[in-house]
Amino acid sequence: MDNKIKEMRFDCARAKGFYEECLAFTIGPIDVKNLMEDGDITLLDVRREADYEISHIPSAISIPKDSLADNLDKLDKNIPTIVYSYNQQCHLSYKAALILADYGYPSIVLEGGFKTWKEDFRFAST
Repeated sequence: MDNKIKEMRFDCARAKGFYEECLAFTIGPIDVKNLMEDGDITLLDVRREADYEISHIPSAISIPKDSLADNLDKLDKNIPTIVYSYNQQCHLSYKAALILADYGYPSIVLEGGFKTWKEDFRFAST
């Protein structure tokens, strides 16, 4: 296995495709903050509603991941939806983004989730 991984590291074409996909489907907090100022995004918090009530990113709407498929009417297929959950290790946002993609909604995952937004970058939260 180690030799295969070492070989893959020299496959620049494969690496290029991987990095392009990472950049297309994930976003960092600074870029989200800039997009929020421009206004053409939907920010979706997929954490438990009780946690959203305690604190969330300004302008984010709350649709917990488990009820997302039943609340798609609150989203717009013509505007990218930036999805976030608790932290980098929590995969709720990826699971939610997969649901959105299955239904034809463009989605992007906020890297680091709410924890990175609030604690690492110390951006505003509500």
